[in-house]
Formats: sequence, C-alpha cells, structure tokens
Amino acid sequence: MTSQRISARQRLTQAALRLFSAQGITETTTRQIADMAGVNEVTLFRHFGSKHGLLLAVLEDAKVFEQLQQTLTQQVNQAGSISQALKSYAGDCLESLAQIPEFVRSLVGEAGQYPLENRQALGYGLKQANRYTEQYLATVLQQEQLYSRIELEKLASLLNALLFGYAVLEFTSEFHEFWRDREEFIENLVRLFLQGAFSSAAASATASVATNIHSLSLEMAQFNQSAPSIPVADLSAPLVRSILQRAKKSSLQDYALFYVLFGAGLSADEIAGLQRSHHISNSHQHLLQVTVGALRQVSINRWIMGHRYGSYMRNPLTQWLKSRKSDQSALFLDEAGNPLSAAAIRQRWQVCTVDLLTLTGKPPQLEQAQQTWCVEMLMKGITLENLSILAGCHLAELQPYAHRAKEKIALEQAIAIDQKSVSTKASDSSTAP
Repeated sequence: MTSQRISARQRLTQAALRLFSAQGITETTTRQIADMAGVNEVTLFRHFGSKHGLLLAVLEDAKVFEQLQQTLTQQVNQAGSISQALKSYAGDCLESLAQIPEFVRSLVGEAGQYPLENRQALGYGLKQANRYTEQYLATVLQQEQLYSRIELEKLASLLNALLFGYAVLEFTSEFHEFWRDREEFIENLVRLFLQGAFSSAAASATASVATNIHSLSLEMAQFNQSAPSIPVADLSAPLVRSILQRAKKSSLQDYALFYVLFGAGLSADEIAGLQRSHHISNSHQHLLQVTVGALRQVSINRWIMGHRYGSYMRNPLTQWLKSRKSDQSALFLDEAGNPLSAAAIRQRWQVCTVDLLTLTGKPPQLEQAQQTWCVEMLMKGITLENLSILAGCHLAELQPYAHRAKEKIALEQAIAIDQKSVSTKASDSSTAP
C-alpha cells in the first residue's frame, strides 16, 4: 500500500470522526466526509465499501484511545490518593464524552441498525478502554498499598460501564433527576468504590488467608485428577487429511475455511466474525485477529497433522483472498456475496465430511477440529498457559486436552521404542558371523 493511499485512509477516518462527533452518524453523508478529507467518494468506497465500513474503521482505530492512555498516565503521577485518582478519572472521562454527545447518541440510538462487524468493533474499543483503566487502577492501588476485593479487569469494566451509562442518561434525557449534577454522581461513584471495592493490604491479609487456602485446595483437586472430566475427541491425522482434501476439491474458499479450522483452532462463530482487515500475513507470520468471544490474535499453522500447507505468504487462505473479486469486508462469503454465517459454515462441514467416520464410528463434528488443534499444539510443546491465551479459554478447560496430549505422546514413544528395537535386531542379524 502506497503512502498516498495510507494518507487518504487516515484523512477519511479523521474526517469521519469529526463529522460523526459534530452532527451524528445518521446526519453525516459520505459526500461530506469525502469533501472534508479532500478526496472523492469513489476513494471512500474503495477503502471502506460504505459508511458503516468507515464507522468500523473509526471504532477499530487504536488512535481513538491514545488520548485516554496518555491522560491516565499523567493522572498516575499527579493523583495524591485513590479517592482523588477516581474523581480525576471519572471527571476527565465524562468531560471527554461530553465533547462528542452527538457521536455517543448516534452509537447508542442506531446500534440496532449496525452490521455485526460494527457492533463487534464497538465492543473491541470498549475492551481496549477497560485495559487502560485496569492498568491505571493497578498502579494507583500499588502506590496506595490498597487491595481490591474485585478482580481489576471486572472492576475497570464496572467503572467504565457506570460512567458510560451516566453519559447516555445525560445526553439523552433532560430531567432524569437521579443526581443533582455530574459532581454529585462522581462523589457517589467514588464513595461506592472506596467502601465496596477497596481495603488496605493489612486489613485484607487475614481475610485472604482463608480464601487462598480454599483456592489452593480447589486447584490441587482440579490439577491432580487422574482422568479428564470432559471427553476430548480429537480427529486422527488420516481423517484430517481426507477432510482437507475434500475441501480443496470443493472450492478455493472451502479449502481456506477448513485450513483456518484446523490451522488456527477457531470456532464457527469466531470465523463468521472475521474481516479481511483481521488477516495479517508476511514472510515471518500468518495471524488472525479474533473479535468474537475472547479478543486475541491467533497464528495459523502451516503444518497440520504432519502435512505442510504452503508458506506464510502462500497458503489456502492467502490464495482465496487473492482470488476474490468482491469488496465485501467479511473474510468468507456465501453464494450471494454476503458474510458467511456460522450456520453456513456448519453446513459446509457436513457436506465435506459426509460418509466419513471417526475411529469411534461416528461422523466427525465441527467442534472436533478445534479439539484436534488444541491437542496438536500441546504435543508440539506449547504450554497450557500460552494455549489458554491463544484459545481464549481458562486453564481448567484445557486439562482434558493436556491429558489427551500425554496419551498420544506416550503412544508415539512406545511405537518409537518398538521400531528402534526392530531396527537394532535387524542390525545385529546382518553383522552376525
């Protein structure tokens, strides 16, 4: 992408944010955005497809949250107490939202009309804001030697939800009469958090002893189980190979779709939410940005069950994207050119796996692709903690997969020992006098 195209894209997103903030999303036209950015409408449609596509880019643009992060960093150095820190943060947050009331009203009032990807982008943006807030709270609590009775991630989400909710009330109603003014709301909010969420480290030490002992007992019971509580039904290597070969014969898109299923371990819902902008491919890596469920980045494996499927730059997914003619933002499309739904993905799985059976004599299920990926990743040496990050699930959920991976590794070692024994006997026989 040339610097000129990058510059045009940046000008368009900046112009859109200014106009959305000044007059609302509905009242803003693509012509107005293009005129302010100094480009023609064709350029806007080429980059974003539609106004909703441009809104998606505005919401996903990390620069929108840079100011929040900078403000929090400054407040960490200036706040003299947790009370003052909360007041400063709440006041600055509400003041920032008050600068763009039309944008906030439009986001809330028109949310039901937005495509799925726009709502996902809004959720992603809010999650980014929560992360900055979580870091801010962690630093302030450490400075004040305070303890939070609620997980900081949930605490940050709760704080921002209350602030955003108040802003919506303030911008959409004139006489709600819940609080006399913004200052009174902030005072009540700070009092709620100080009395309900925080305590001194010394005061919490006694209470935490019993909690830690109970948690340790649960963890020991969980990790010392001799057998998994959830059955893992990973697929065999020959069956996975057969499924991928059928998908390749079906179509270029089906081949790419099944490559993602087995190479990245994503669910049907997660794949249905993928956009072309969520795809990252260069000579050193091949990644997908997952925005449904647990927000994360996942690498796509070139090697799947002993077979290599191209390189980072040339593989079933990159070939599918290269062959596409549509400007649709979704990564996968149905026959009508619309985003491929999770239900349609399941239907394609059934078509490509018809008449195939697992080792237990049952038809392979779509969920087994993700289970197969988890087991294979563990066998390749990834830690449970890192796999939980990639898979977007808790460590406890992965214990059955760890057990299954150990079973398969033990079987492979037993086969290797037997093969080594056969090889040694053959060598002894050939050298015997």
